[in-house]
Amino acid sequence: MDRRHFLGTGLAGAWAATGCQPAANATAHIQGDFTGVQVERGHWLRDGLPGGLRGGKGWPAPAQIFKTRVLIAGGGVAGLAAARALRLRGMDDFALLELEDSAGGNSRGGAVAGLPCPLGAHYLPLPTDDAPEVQDLLEELGLRTRVAGRWQYDERHLCHSPQERLFFNGEWQDGLLPLHGVGTDTLTQYEKFAALVDHARKTARWTMPVQNSALAPVQYALSAITFVAYLDRHGLNDRHLRWYLDYCCRDDYGAGIAAVSAWAGIHYFASRHGFQAPGTEGVEREGLLTWPEGNAWLTRRMAAPLGERLHTGCVVLRIASTKHGVEVDAFNTATRTLERWQAQRVVVALPVFVAARVVQDPPEFLRQASRQADYAPWLVANIHLGRPLHDRPGAAPSWDNVLYDDRRGAGGLGYVDATHQGLQAVPGATVLTHYRALGDYGSSSAAGRKWLMERPWAAWRDDVVSDLSRAHPDLAPKVTRIDITRYGHAMAIPVPQINGQIGLWPSSNMRGPLSKTERYPARRALTWERMAFAHSDWAGYSVFEEAFTAGHAAGG
Repeated sequence: MDRRHFLGTGLAGAWAATGCQPAANATAHIQGDFTGVQVERGHWLRDGLPGGLRGGKGWPAPAQIFKTRVLIAGGGVAGLAAARALRLRGMDDFALLELEDSAGGNSRGGAVAGLPCPLGAHYLPLPTDDAPEVQDLLEELGLRTRVAGRWQYDERHLCHSPQERLFFNGEWQDGLLPLHGVGTDTLTQYEKFAALVDHARKTARWTMPVQNSALAPVQYALSAITFVAYLDRHGLNDRHLRWYLDYCCRDDYGAGIAAVSAWAGIHYFASRHGFQAPGTEGVEREGLLTWPEGNAWLTRRMAAPLGERLHTGCVVLRIASTKHGVEVDAFNTATRTLERWQAQRVVVALPVFVAARVVQDPPEFLRQASRQADYAPWLVANIHLGRPLHDRPGAAPSWDNVLYDDRRGAGGLGYVDATHQGLQAVPGATVLTHYRALGDYGSSSAAGRKWLMERPWAAWRDDVVSDLSRAHPDLAPKVTRIDITRYGHAMAIPVPQINGQIGLWPSSNMRGPLSKTERYPARRALTWERMAFAHSDWAGYSVFEEAFTAGHAAGG
């Protein structure tokens, strides 16, 4: 049964498959809506402004003209990092334009029934020395301090134990790698994959962000094939191993092993903690930082010092070089007027496909990057529970809770518990944040995007409840509200490139018109004329470390 048929069966069919029949109208009492993203604003670039105004000569004359030294287009992690870099070097004459009503991009947060919850990214792995810019941010925010010559992290913000568990074979187990009841053949393949990852770590440097290191030939070779082709090549066909690797790729990249490159599949493990086969001694679980509101804890603190320099609800429509600088037109959703900004230079902290649309006469490297980019749609459902759930046997409730299902594409990525960090002595009301990655739904990411946007909220509500009820049969009557956030272009998918290219960085034969400061590896910004480009898209995959480092370079 594929994802289309599984999710199309609806709540009753899904519950029947698990042997649990719901009562009539089991979810009718659950309230909620689509929240968090103003979808129509992004579509104005394609469909025209309210009132029938379209692009080109159809734009109205600007109602106001503003001047600033540096303008930042886009208030996600990269844009906020660029603003911080400007402040750190004492440059205050800048402005930041953000499409949504709050900055943060995919790292924003919300609340359901007064309980904070993430609207997207929900954790940050402890950065290594390959990400010094991120380390500096964490030190500035008091998360990381030097004690007796060693760096220590504030334990209040480290993910509390138990960290993660998997619902597998009818019970919860500690960790996400399927273990209970698997055979010796499965364990052998776990060990074989662990050896391959270990070999990869010894033959090349795997860093996060990738832009901070040179790449080896083996990494380019892996980027030219899919991860599933790599697994086939090495005879790794165990269904439990493949389910786990597929889950990991969906969790980080928005698409599974058949869509992402082998470089991305190996990078997930080699750039972090490796892959530990069962029985490995002396291996500590990866440390990570998390908060009830997810990574919004970080972006809100990055945005706070900007004050009036942060302009939300502004849809960037055009960025053009002029004789003396750069000109940016933006639609102000509050005043419903067009505004023009004149600046000496612009940091284009926009997704690549948006940048290619709004930059007037874009350079060829930007056009090509836009053609290559493929984006994963995501759904984030924040589920408010008025009462605690009864738990199945096995591992205790954890921060990250995943449900095993090796039917291709069925179900979601489990949920995180927003109140886990609170360490309540007595369980009570909470918010479970459920994720679904649709980057390879149906025939393409476009099919997943269409399905995400066209399905009504009630259909998503029923699918979310039916999915999680496999582990929690008492879920439905305890849910009071489900707020759903939809990201049509949540993140760039690291798909294979025929030439082995990693990310969307300009190829060597296209770097002639670029600034002499642009080199790879690039702790310097990718620049063209008076524009600096900064977004995780350029790395080809979306993580905080890539976006922040690119933004820091563009603002430095």
